[in-house]
Amino acid sequence: MRAEVRRRVVMVVAGTRPEVVKTAPIVRALRGRSWARCRFVFTAQHRDLASSLFDFFGVRPDVDLDAMRPGQSPADLCNRLVVAIHEVMGRERPDCVVAQGDTTTVLAAALAAYMRDVPFAHVEAGLRTHRLDAPFPEEANRVAASHLATIHFAPTVEARANLLREGIDPAAVHVTGNTGIDALLWALAREAPSGIDPPAGGRLVLATVHRRENHGAPLRRICQGVRKLHDSHPDVCVVWPVHPNPAVEPIVRDELGGLPRVRIVRPLDYGPFVAAMKRAALVLSDSGGVQEEAATLGTPLLVARRVSERPEAIRHGRARLVGDDPDAIAREAARLLAEPRVPSPTAPADLFGDGRAALRVVSLLGRMLAVETPEPVAV
Repeated sequence: MRAEVRRRVVMVVAGTRPEVVKTAPIVRALRGRSWARCRFVFTAQHRDLASSLFDFFGVRPDVDLDAMRPGQSPADLCNRLVVAIHEVMGRERPDCVVAQGDTTTVLAAALAAYMRDVPFAHVEAGLRTHRLDAPFPEEANRVAASHLATIHFAPTVEARANLLREGIDPAAVHVTGNTGIDALLWALAREAPSGIDPPAGGRLVLATVHRRENHGAPLRRICQGVRKLHDSHPDVCVVWPVHPNPAVEPIVRDELGGLPRVRIVRPLDYGPFVAAMKRAALVLSDSGGVQEEAATLGTPLLVARRVSERPEAIRHGRARLVGDDPDAIAREAARLLAEPRVPSPTAPADLFGDGRAALRVVSLLGRMLAVETPEPVAV
């Protein structure tokens, strides 16, 4: 008679909206495995932006740390999260800790796991701009997490190469694709309406800018570029789901609030946001995840940053860097709007993933924990 396998406790930590999106497929896959007892810990770094995702993906947190405080610095948040996650680990006694990406939540999870001598699994590992100030502090967070991790789930071959150049053991690095594409395909299958369609005959331009390095004067210049686009294209309707950060929303409303074809709206739920990206003639964003999503959808994208940790999208013509230059934003937007929307002949359809990344991640976790044989993973 076959001996019963002890269930391994896998603690998945997420705090921001992108982290919940990209860990939800992992949590769902873990909860479908007999060997795993998944404990989903939510730090609430983005409570308002993330909460609706739990019902959408069917993954409720087991632990809510409620870590955010008004006016806190990144250092305050990191200190509080390290202590809180360390304490949760003492109660839950996980066999491994999983976190995705590059936020303060991820760095804190990696540090807490290291302090508890528990394996840390880093999802979306190996993304690099090779500049610690861009994005700040995310680049430093993900570099540090990489050197605390036991196992690395790289979304692309290029991300794996970045890790190997930093001296990470090749046997610990696995190319899985990005779990964000799993989530994107999940959302597409549900066909949520965006609720923001432009007037008949109009074209939708979707804008979303929030990164710290764009706060202040750079955000004003980006808005000026959007104004130029608006004024030169009478058929364009700009929809900007504005981030509630007080360093973002007041500037956007001040610069663009009076324009007749600019709609400044509250952040969209994930399903409607995916529908809007699919419907859009053009997207302007400084988001990392949007670079992957727009590339997969085939929606033209302008990246409001000077460097990108997703060079695959730039190289294959799926995205263009414009920074915060108003003239570049208006010029490149006009060029993309004038071109027919056709797939790039050089870009693979699964540039960032094929929808099976979470299954690969969970299978590889099972191998690390000596309970499952993984499926082959191409590198």
